[in-house]
Amino acid sequence: MVYKQLISYKIFRWFASVPSSTQPNRLYVHSGTSAGATSNIPAMLAKGYPQRTIFENLDDAGISFGIYYQNIPATLFYRNLRKLKYWGKFHSYGSSFKSDASKGKLPGYVVVEQRYTDTKSSPANDDHPSHDVYQGQMFVKEVYETLRASPQWNQTLLIITYDEHGGFFDHVPTPVIEVPSPDDIVGPEPFSFRFNRLGVRVPTIMVSPWIEKGTVVHGTNGLPYPTSEFEHSSIPATVKKIFNLPSPFLTKRDEWAGTFEGIVEKRTEPRTDCPGILPTPVRIRKTEANEEAKLSEFQQELLQLASVLNGDNILTSFPEKIGKQMSVKEGKEYMEEAVKRFFEAGRYAKRMGVDEEQIVQMRPSLTTRSSSSNIPDEKP
Repeated sequence: MVYKQLISYKIFRWFASVPSSTQPNRLYVHSGTSAGATSNIPAMLAKGYPQRTIFENLDDAGISFGIYYQNIPATLFYRNLRKLKYWGKFHSYGSSFKSDASKGKLPGYVVVEQRYTDTKSSPANDDHPSHDVYQGQMFVKEVYETLRASPQWNQTLLIITYDEHGGFFDHVPTPVIEVPSPDDIVGPEPFSFRFNRLGVRVPTIMVSPWIEKGTVVHGTNGLPYPTSEFEHSSIPATVKKIFNLPSPFLTKRDEWAGTFEGIVEKRTEPRTDCPGILPTPVRIRKTEANEEAKLSEFQQELLQLASVLNGDNILTSFPEKIGKQMSVKEGKEYMEEAVKRFFEAGRYAKRMGVDEEQIVQMRPSLTTRSSSSNIPDEKP
């Protein structure tokens, strides 16, 4: 019911950036490349991917950005975002998003991350199997209604998309002609993928008072190139245009991708008929979250990230085993404590005048869980 209401704004012919899994496609959203990743590689995800992101281009141009997270900010898979200079860009969704929106203090570019673990007290809202889609729809409803009530509503464009498809068939062929490799990196053996084709279509909805009601975007109209398509790299490409960023494109892929700034340039004044409240979705799942279940592959990857933030990655046997032994409830608690500890250490390092280009490296906390809030436990 939520999406039924929102598609009265604008829906797209939009493709995944690569015919692969979650993390490679997510990496494209803010950097226009997966840096050669064709699958979810835990060691690289934990170490952090090195490519430049749209966040850095925004920051260099003096444009504010903010990441509102729940369990853990998956955007920290980009290594550069772990730098001390970006410490103040991360905010707790629960305590900050509604407050910032109501005060008209949302940054120029905002990422809202989902809750990735499913527990009785805090159900997951990320639409990953086997999570309750009701919670995902309630999350979208909450974000929309928060933005709709904000004094910044008339300057807002909300993008809702998915990193990859949810099935094995689409009647629309996957684009394979003249799709540029982002950076000429060839994927690992045995496939040696050249990143020269897109993935399957994914749902994408955009919401703004500047969008004409009931519009469907079928393609890019051959812009900026005859073969250009809308895909995840369209987001950084469009951010560059909307904010007139002086920095070059991140890769050849976002330079090629279709941009959508035109959808908010057709009206001379914002709409006034946008609903303030969306319908409440129907509950489907009858049972409580199984918080004692084993962690999914995706959640294990988040645990790997948390282990780096917590400093536990230096224990040689720990990173490989962490996600194998914990329940969802235990994983949630570990992730949230690791994130808290990492950002507290960042606050302390900032106060001590540490070089902002440094990444705070934590010492292991496994044997000192009860005292993990002791701040002088990091080294630059």
